[in-house]
Amino acid sequence: MKTAFIAVAAAGLIAAGGAYAQSGADVVKAKCAGCHDMEAKKVGSSWKDIAAKHKGNKDAIPGIVTKLKEGKGHMKVAASDAELNAAMQYVMAVK
Repeated sequence: MKTAFIAVAAAGLIAAGGAYAQSGADVVKAKCAGCHDMEAKKVGSSWKDIAAKHKGNKDAIPGIVTKLKEGKGHMKVAASDAELNAAMQYVMAVK
């Protein structure tokens, strides 16, 4: 009985945490918009240029997320894996 209660409580905490996850657009706005823009190059490439460069590459997002986390080829971004993946999904969807 005690184990079942713990499992239900843990599931509730996980579900509640998911409700507060940021969307890709929110992450991009909060963490990336200072250097990147949708249309024009700022400090970094535009979202359209990034999406075009990696179009059709199914391995692009994991590779970019690694670069952002480690600060290789891009400044290190203080964000979780989930936030970075959401941001890159949003960027790659730009047409």
